[in-house]
Amino acid sequence: MKTYTYSEARQQLAAVLDEARRAGRVQIRRRDGQLFVLQPATQERSPLDVPGVAAGLLAGDSAAWLREEREAAGDRLLEAASGAPADPPRATRKGSHPRGS
Repeated sequence: MKTYTYSEARQQLAAVLDEARRAGRVQIRRRDGQLFVLQPATQERSPLDVPGVAAGLLAGDSAAWLREEREAAGDRLLEAASGAPADPPRATRKGSHPRGS
């Protein structure tokens, strides 16, 4: 870990910050001997901040597929609540499912 004097850190602040980012942390020593550690703060990311996926869908395809799946799930819930044996999930139109099944 690199150590800077207070004067060096003050004169070269941008370089000190870059070094802290690269190395993870740097030390700054005052004339009286006090030692401080400078390190980059971790940035909180949203769990929903994910890269997009090129699925090759046309406008409206995902909405139509989602609507079909919600209706099918509702039908299965009603069947389960009534005690009737549940049918296997309905097959969707070829190409209407995002994975193309």
